[in-house]
Amino acid sequence: MAQFTIYIAVTSHGFGHAVRAATVAEKLQQLRPDIALHLVTVAPEWLLKSYIKGDFVYRPRVFDVGVIQTDSLTMDRQATLSKMQNIMSQEKLIIAEEAQYIKDNNIGLILADIPALAAPIARAAGIPCWMMSNFGWDFIYRDWGADFAEIVAWTENYYGQSDRLFRLPLAESMSAFLNHTEVGLTGSKPQFNSEQLRQQFNLSTPLTKTILLTFGGLGLQSIPYENLNHFPDWQFITFDPNAPALPNLLKIGDQTLRPLDFMPICGRVVSKPGYSTFSEALCCDTPIVSLTREGFAEAPVLLNSIQDYSQHQIISTDEFFTGNWDFLHQPLLAPRKSDPLSKDGATAIAQEISNYFS
Repeated sequence: MAQFTIYIAVTSHGFGHAVRAATVAEKLQQLRPDIALHLVTVAPEWLLKSYIKGDFVYRPRVFDVGVIQTDSLTMDRQATLSKMQNIMSQEKLIIAEEAQYIKDNNIGLILADIPALAAPIARAAGIPCWMMSNFGWDFIYRDWGADFAEIVAWTENYYGQSDRLFRLPLAESMSAFLNHTEVGLTGSKPQFNSEQLRQQFNLSTPLTKTILLTFGGLGLQSIPYENLNHFPDWQFITFDPNAPALPNLLKIGDQTLRPLDFMPICGRVVSKPGYSTFSEALCCDTPIVSLTREGFAEAPVLLNSIQDYSQHQIISTDEFFTGNWDFLHQPLLAPRKSDPLSKDGATAIAQEISNYFS
């Protein structure tokens, strides 16, 4: 029987925030099985279950929208503005409902990644609010000009009311938060050893010719899979359900498997800028090939960071979408820094939560 309960609030944007929050939740469950987990997010439950092996309560609730996107690169600023204004207009109702839920379930702490509304919910419920991230939504929206000024101020105000921030690597300054604790990468460990996975999927290509294509929860609408024909003796791996059937493309449909599980048997991860993919690749020491991304302030921070800490390539969207993928024949660039990043972020956050409940 659980003696303690934590409420983990996750922003409504893609899969990355849910992945790293679930990674912390899994570490916490291993460390303290007496702490009950309430995952409060509209990220799909199957995604959370692919990281959290034990029981948890799944409560689908929307606190924010992050950025409304049609795929992992295409953003709709107007829809984002409209939906955030709608959430702000309902904030009193959201705060009241969630504070009551917290009291009804005897919850002792909120961990948020990284919805601003978590802070006033915690205050209304009379419990602390801790947050974790490498960026705040104020940082993204500030870059979008005067239309978003009210949302930036609203977000900064509530971030400033949180009690503590676990600041992840690959981060912006996050100056709206008053109490920073620096932690390491939050990447999890693969579920299988490399030989098991190779045997299960009959993979025999060498590491340097095995490529993982992964573009986050929203994917990309128009991956030029025809380019795989230029690499007949290479093996590509994708989680894209819409990918064509090609002899050198392995499509993974099993929802218990994750891109992370395949990273150690791949010579490169081809992706877009995203903290969770980068963090997991860095934890597996798998080189990163990343597209650029315009109009999203986190992207230059992430791309600068992988140049410091990972073997890498940075390619333009033109090279990816209209080129012939010659970049795969080019040598990887070495990281600019020799000291690697700490990989114990999820464990460190879980330990701090455990200490709080002791």
